[in-house]
Amino acid sequence: MVAIIERRSFRDFDLLTSLLAVAIVFFGVWQIYNAQPEMNLWSKQIIGLGIALVAFFLVGFSDYRRIVDAAPVFYGVGLILLLLVLIPGLGVKINGQTAWLRLPVIGQFQPSEFVKIPVVLMLAKYFGARKSGPLRLREFMIGCGILAAPVGLIMLEPDAGQAMTYFPLLAVVFFLSGIKVRYVVITIIAGIVLAPAAYWVGVRTGKIKGYQQERINVILDPESADPRGYAYHTIQSMITVGKGGLTGIKGDTETSQAKLKFLPEPHSDFIFAVTAENTGFVGCISLLLAYAVLLSRLVSGAREAPDRSGMLVIMAIAGGMTFQIFMNIGMVLGFLPVIGVPLPLMSAGLSAILSTFIAIGFVISVKMRRFVN
Repeated sequence: MVAIIERRSFRDFDLLTSLLAVAIVFFGVWQIYNAQPEMNLWSKQIIGLGIALVAFFLVGFSDYRRIVDAAPVFYGVGLILLLLVLIPGLGVKINGQTAWLRLPVIGQFQPSEFVKIPVVLMLAKYFGARKSGPLRLREFMIGCGILAAPVGLIMLEPDAGQAMTYFPLLAVVFFLSGIKVRYVVITIIAGIVLAPAAYWVGVRTGKIKGYQQERINVILDPESADPRGYAYHTIQSMITVGKGGLTGIKGDTETSQAKLKFLPEPHSDFIFAVTAENTGFVGCISLLLAYAVLLSRLVSGAREAPDRSGMLVIMAIAGGMTFQIFMNIGMVLGFLPVIGVPLPLMSAGLSAILSTFIAIGFVISVKMRRFVN
């Protein structure tokens, strides 16, 4: 009986989605090496991929329904990890943000990357069990409450970029749960009215630092930006992208912005700029097509999900990944402020690659049980 179940599981395993995700990672490893060949970040990324694949298969061959049932436990553990980050002596401060924990064996990891998954599970558990019909105000407020706790703790780190990546998770779940149009209109109007007010208050109270103001101003008024100040990141990124041309620079005849250290954080936040420089327009379009195919595979799994919770898990993961891709590339091209959002599967970092593969593992788990009543 066990052998039959195993054969069926491997038969239903989504190999194409898995191979596509791994292929994007190796493409990213190549770009990480191009950005900083003298460092061993590319080899660490390969080790991280190995660890991530173990977690991926463990989640993929697990019953996602049991994990969703235990969502409150995982959600509580996630909040505890975010609280531990804020305790002096436990949290590790990097680039002005206390967003990492240091563990004896694993080393540094970023809890805010992993807590997205318990948030998705918690939303899927609550909204997956609701009856059909338009979303009620009470359900709307509960959904906001589920998101508010982790986002509030992440803002205390402070990490506004990571906090922003949580909102698409709730937006997708609300949309698929039949949110009323008036709630959407009220939210949009409130955002339009409150965003400038919040920005003004933040500037006046010092909550929005000078460098954050400059990173916003460089988008609103590029000509007035100081190219040697915090506009440096955006300007150097755009120069790096432009150098790539159609097929990328030729290493023996052209210099590299990344290798000459002009481009900040080329292995993480600006990995897409490195991709543009080394592979040009052709390479960037190929990467975007790979992302498009991967996301379409995720969405197709949502259509085949055996229950509403599984569908919500997949769609929230796909929505969150889409948002991160949009934010990172917009940041690299100078359309959005630099807020430190990594490019999924491409940017260097164990926390990011591990959490992404765990998320994809949940998608695989749902798709493998698509024939279960």
